[in-house]
Amino acid sequence: MRLGDVANESALPAGRPLDGVRVLALEQMQALPYATQLLARLGADVVKVEPVHGDLGRTSMPAIRDPEGRTVGATFLRNNLGKRSVCVDLKQDAGRDLVLELARSFDVVAENSRPGAMARLGLGPEAFASVDERIIYVSVSGFGNTGDSPYREWPAFASITEAMSGVYTFTAGPGNRPRPNPVGALGDISAALFATIGVLAALRHRDRTGLGQYVDVAMLDSVLAMTDVVTNFWSLGHRPGDTSTVLLEAFRAADGWFVLQVGREQHLAALAELIGRPDWLTDDRLAQRTGWTEHLEDLIRPAVESWSADRTRHEVCAELSAVGLAAGPCATTDEVVADPHVAARNMLVEMERPDGVDQPVLVPGNPVKLSRVAEGPERRPPWLGEHTDEVLSAELGLTSSQIDGLRDRGVIA
Repeated sequence: MRLGDVANESALPAGRPLDGVRVLALEQMQALPYATQLLARLGADVVKVEPVHGDLGRTSMPAIRDPEGRTVGATFLRNNLGKRSVCVDLKQDAGRDLVLELARSFDVVAENSRPGAMARLGLGPEAFASVDERIIYVSVSGFGNTGDSPYREWPAFASITEAMSGVYTFTAGPGNRPRPNPVGALGDISAALFATIGVLAALRHRDRTGLGQYVDVAMLDSVLAMTDVVTNFWSLGHRPGDTSTVLLEAFRAADGWFVLQVGREQHLAALAELIGRPDWLTDDRLAQRTGWTEHLEDLIRPAVESWSADRTRHEVCAELSAVGLAAGPCATTDEVVADPHVAARNMLVEMERPDGVDQPVLVPGNPVKLSRVAEGPERRPPWLGEHTDEVLSAELGLTSSQIDGLRDRGVIA
């Protein structure tokens, strides 16, 4: 789907669920920006407050060039659709005053600085509550702003909180080197989703009480919730390296790899019948689920890969699915981009590049599909400070000369 396209145009008159909700986002990089992008896709008006040098995500790689020749990095491009950009220097009193004044016409103020940083600037939750007690204040950080975490002052990216959740050593097994960042920004996206839920819950609570509140989301908490098997299995006596009771493995087909999961006895029976190994059903070595993984290499893999050797990944998975087995091909990046499911579900948004390169930038679409809400149109990410004058004029009534004066003093850019 290209920027500006609309899916389900018949739903346009109904509007979007968050129409009228306004978010002032003092944000950087990905965890919070993904959350506010999702809110924007659901109808919220999101104004992004950037430092005068821009969100750090703009300096990530790979990157494109904006119409002014400035770098716009991949992290920024995939997390800021549908927003407006205002550049304010929060280190100046006048800049902080501007943000507090702007907040009067917003429902949500959101930030993801290091814990305590906004409070030290005079922009903590209490400052905004004094402006309007209906404001919902959201913080996303590595280890939270509330509570007494010993890691509160540590810098954190997604991979750091993922490592501290235990999932890396859990999946690697004893004595093996953990593999950092195996699935992209799990720590960022999980925190973003919980922040979004927190905002929606706080808005509903405000509808009932008339009061805003403080929503505090820690990335480590979010990853612990997403990787729940780590602590849950530990409590049930399972330790990394213990024999698994689920067969979950990649197998080779004629054109690459596919993943198969067998977790119940009836699933093993279906697999045995499909690939012509009925003897497995009376083989004592496979009578217990632990035997499925213990005999993966000497029994199961040779039989499965002998059967799949002359079939493509998709043929294999279609046959396995037909008998009730969960299997999927290991797709290449080229295949994901061209996948018919991805197209049918509008899960890629194409953004034309302003720097003369034909290949559009691809950003994941909105995974939340609502039958009575139109999907799209999407707006490209904002160029640096693109809406500064527009927002200050409309929200605060500042004149052109007043805005120019603020710019001359370096308060805005």
